[in-house]
Amino acid sequence: MKHVKVLGSGCKRCQTTAEMVHTEAKKLGIDISLEKVTDAALIAGYGIAATPGLVINGKVVHAGGVPKAEDLAKWLSEG
Repeated sequence: MKHVKVLGSGCKRCQTTAEMVHTEAKKLGIDISLEKVTDAALIAGYGIAATPGLVINGKVVHAGGVPKAEDLAKWLSEG
C-alpha cells in the first residue's frame, strides 16, 4: 500500500489533486491511504513553499500547482 499525503490548505487545487490521486491509483489497481495535511507547520516541515504538495511513502514528489495525470501514474507506480 502506498501512503500518500496531499499538502495544502484545502483549496480547490488541493481537492483536485486528491481526487486525481484516487483516480490514478484506481486505474492502476494500486491500494493507497490518502491523508490531507492542512497544518502549515507540518507542510513547512516537508520543505515546500508552494501548495499543493504531494508526498508518496515519505518522499516529496511534487509541489506547486495541480500535477499532470501521467506524472501521478508514474509516481504511484514507482517503488
